[in-house]
Amino acid sequence: MCRVKIMSEENENNKTSEERYIEIIQRLVKTVVVLLLIIIALVALNIYDLTAPPKKKKTPIEYVPPKADTSSVIIDSTHANAPDTSLIKIEKNAELISYGRELIAHTSDYFGPKGKAAKLSNGMNCQNCHLDAGTKPFGNNYLAVAPTYPKFRERSGSIENIFKRVSDCFERSLNGTAPDTNSKEMLAIKEYISWLGKGMPKGKKSSGSGIVDLKFMDRAADPEKGKTVYMVRCKTCHGENGEGKMNDNGLSYQYPPLWGQHSYNNGAGLYRLSRFAGYVKYNMPQNASYKNIQLSDEEAWDIAAFVNSQPRPEKDLSKDWPNIEGKPVDHPFGPYADKFTELEHKYGPFGQIAEEKKKMKKK
Repeated sequence: MCRVKIMSEENENNKTSEERYIEIIQRLVKTVVVLLLIIIALVALNIYDLTAPPKKKKTPIEYVPPKADTSSVIIDSTHANAPDTSLIKIEKNAELISYGRELIAHTSDYFGPKGKAAKLSNGMNCQNCHLDAGTKPFGNNYLAVAPTYPKFRERSGSIENIFKRVSDCFERSLNGTAPDTNSKEMLAIKEYISWLGKGMPKGKKSSGSGIVDLKFMDRAADPEKGKTVYMVRCKTCHGENGEGKMNDNGLSYQYPPLWGQHSYNNGAGLYRLSRFAGYVKYNMPQNASYKNIQLSDEEAWDIAAFVNSQPRPEKDLSKDWPNIEGKPVDHPFGPYADKFTELEHKYGPFGQIAEEKKKMKKK
């Protein structure tokens, strides 16, 4: 009887041990299931990615002042210069020419958001892009306009006159509406631009006029590198957020906004990197000129990439470049006649696109 009782107790103990093992295993299974469910949920929420490599800390690009760069320095000492504006007074239509110069220099006073002639533009002045009222050498001046207009332009696919050229500036660079071509103001601007071109060879773009064409880089322009340079060389005048700086009168900009709602739109000439890079290379930062270059070519290209990667007003460009084969290599909107993407057409490298364009012309 005692032996039976002992055996019964042993069986109960064995049974209890088995149940404990089962209970432990069940708990482990439940724990694993819960962990798997948590990981699945995190993956679904993009919080934890099992396949992602370890994240590396992004090292900020440090600005290093460039070595002397003379790769694009102008050696031509015989470049064209604007006529002495003090001589305007001897012209028969001196009053009209002088008024035209005033409109170029202080456009916003007349056509800005608080303009006294009309409210047509974003508050920038023509001379914010065409320096010194369109007279500075290599400063996007007007010296070649009168000698070369009327002329055919691929962008519109038509023959344009000076009025059309000025209207485009109002609609694109000033992101506004062009004044009536029959108005006194448009006639005055036309007369001033024509006066600046007096004495220039007809049908020819003289050295020193417009914007310099920089050599293409072997790489694409880099907005991140451009941002680094911008924060060191450009922020003081144009602002950390590209907002520019208004004159004390609150009517126009002393330093124009480079992006944002008050800047030029995506149809402006300076939205093309080659135009912006050539412009800043010979004119920026403040007090720079073809005699006092302060940026390297690479810095100019990268600043252009950074500035033109920022948000700005958009214009309907559907009627631009009716012949797509006529689009420049840095026009950032398709369709294109070549195989390159919009990203490549915006940032480059442009040399390969230019070579492809030459081959297509020979066919």
